[in-house]
Amino acid sequence: MTNWKRYTITAALPYANGSKHIGHLAGAYLPADTYVRYLRAQKRDVVFVCGSDEHGTAITIQAMQENTTPRAIINKYHVLIKNSFEKLGISFDIYHRTSEPLHHETAQEFFLDFYNKGLFKEVTSEQYFDEEKKVFLADRYIVGTCPNCGHDNAFGDQCEKCGKALSPNELINPRSTLSGAAPVLRPTKHWYLPLNEYEPWLKQWLIRDHAKDWKQNAYGQSKSWIDAGLQPRAMTRDGEWGVKVPLPDAEGKVLYVWFDAPIGYISATKQWAKENNTRWELYWKDSDTRLVHFVGKDNIVFHCIIFPVMLHMHGDYIVPDNVPANEFLNLEGDKMSTSRKWSVEMHEYLETFPDKVDELRYVLTSIAPETKDSEFLWKDYQTRVNSELVAIFGNLVNRVLVLTDKYFEGKVPKAGECSDLKTYVTGQREKISDALEHFKFRDALSEMMNIARHGNKLLTEKEPWKTFKDNPEATGVVLYDCLQIITNLAILCEPFLPFTSQKLFAMLNVDERNFSWKDAGRQDLMKVGHQLGKASLLYQKIEYEAMDKEIEKLQKIKDQNSKIKEEKAMETTAEAKPEITFDDFSKIDIRVGTIVAAEKVEKADKLLKLTVDLGFETRTVVSGIAEFFKPEDIIGTQVSVVANLAPRKLRGIESKGMILMSEDKEGKLHFVSPKDLTDNGSTIK
Repeated sequence: MTNWKRYTITAALPYANGSKHIGHLAGAYLPADTYVRYLRAQKRDVVFVCGSDEHGTAITIQAMQENTTPRAIINKYHVLIKNSFEKLGISFDIYHRTSEPLHHETAQEFFLDFYNKGLFKEVTSEQYFDEEKKVFLADRYIVGTCPNCGHDNAFGDQCEKCGKALSPNELINPRSTLSGAAPVLRPTKHWYLPLNEYEPWLKQWLIRDHAKDWKQNAYGQSKSWIDAGLQPRAMTRDGEWGVKVPLPDAEGKVLYVWFDAPIGYISATKQWAKENNTRWELYWKDSDTRLVHFVGKDNIVFHCIIFPVMLHMHGDYIVPDNVPANEFLNLEGDKMSTSRKWSVEMHEYLETFPDKVDELRYVLTSIAPETKDSEFLWKDYQTRVNSELVAIFGNLVNRVLVLTDKYFEGKVPKAGECSDLKTYVTGQREKISDALEHFKFRDALSEMMNIARHGNKLLTEKEPWKTFKDNPEATGVVLYDCLQIITNLAILCEPFLPFTSQKLFAMLNVDERNFSWKDAGRQDLMKVGHQLGKASLLYQKIEYEAMDKEIEKLQKIKDQNSKIKEEKAMETTAEAKPEITFDDFSKIDIRVGTIVAAEKVEKADKLLKLTVDLGFETRTVVSGIAEFFKPEDIIGTQVSVVANLAPRKLRGIESKGMILMSEDKEGKLHFVSPKDLTDNGSTIK
């Protein structure tokens, strides 16, 4: 369906436990805003909703650690994030909060609808409880020894050393990260969403209907989850901070944050509709409405499987028509991380460069991680601003307005026999529109900039400053054409560079409300004799000193992080594991094998799928070594394999064994290999 009556556009609710960096901006909020501004320019009916995600165990734990309250934390970061978005031109129709009463009511209504229909599965199970802190522990707040690699600080959901997915019950000697004490198992009842029962619907809706129109990351990741088989998932948690489970026997239980958070889109729309005297149902329950979720790749499963199933289970709601998820934006060669301070926080950028908002929007769009992870480099930022925005866009505007003021007293000159710009600009408008409709923001931005390049080419070829003395009419024709180009740019750049668009319309001395997207391409946007406004520079060059300062900041952080990592490595190296007997060791069957094939595991940055010849048989072993070795470089390598380890499935692949590795103080992995070539299958004793 292409002729939608209205649009509901959402951007992932940022978690209100800290500030957000430009990687978040590039991943979800900037592309969403660009798309919404494009829709509005076409006079389409659209609501753009977002808000702070303010529940969950992480905020409770953070409050404990900081000796404050969850409310104090969310109030602080809600304001910080909201203000940052506003200054960056992210034009939400409403920025709501999941702590608002209206949201609690909406989330509880959803839960009760499922409960009353008998759709939940009630399950009582044993979960770890911290007796000192008096709380049930989320998986991430339990650490212990990894049963796979022996790492002593593996989390309850995954070992970050070997990459193995875990459950808390698998950890050896588990302990609470809150108190350090050993947790105890206690029975607790929760309500589970039976995702497995909706696999047939998901296969039809997602795999059949969206195989061609969704981006590969969203489609592929979701399909792999479905193909691996979905399992029931708990939609409630033990705790006091969150949306209370609305049942009489559910004291001390709240809704799972990933149940209530996406419902925040609906409660935000309700609040917006209330404030604007309209019906929210049209934006969530009418089949003529297009629902689009903008998220980063880490939120794909929740928006492509769990929330759509919830909407489908309810029965009255539309499901998303698209989920244009982006990959990650890295910073100067490393993954962005607020906790490691390796990031450019949105509010910090605004403090350092308060007058360079469109510059950031431009650069982030031009390097948007649409199909793969991309990289933000301060030197590249400087080059793109100076060589593109200043030298191409800003230069065109300044030259044309200065020349018009000089030769025609700032009035639009008579056209005479002007060149035919209509076909070119209309064609560019259609290219930009097509790219935006398919969520290709980099391509759309490039086509918009090509119009500015076209204007500069026209000026360079015609040289109006040379023709005025002998042929003022020729000068007028060129400047008239260029003024039409600039006015078209003011229209077409607005989704990407809203502040630039405002400046341009002010310099042209026209009301931007008089123009819409369909006007782009006209040759008579600026009338002959119209008095232009005062010209000023659109952009200022960025000096090397400013970039050097930012790079120096990051280098200091890098040095600090390296020191911390080295200290931790030394601590780990010094640790001795508990004593074992010979009988314990003799149970392990370690064999020599040769890697005969290797490949990366799809959608798993750390995992390699290895085919290992053990002499007596060939096995598949999945190993978390992709960060240290390229598949093609390790074929033919002899390795040590624990051959009698029970098989386990990792990312849907059955792994039969474990490759032994050593880790140096820098954290780098090395194969434990025989010094001399040995027969495959040889026993290591």
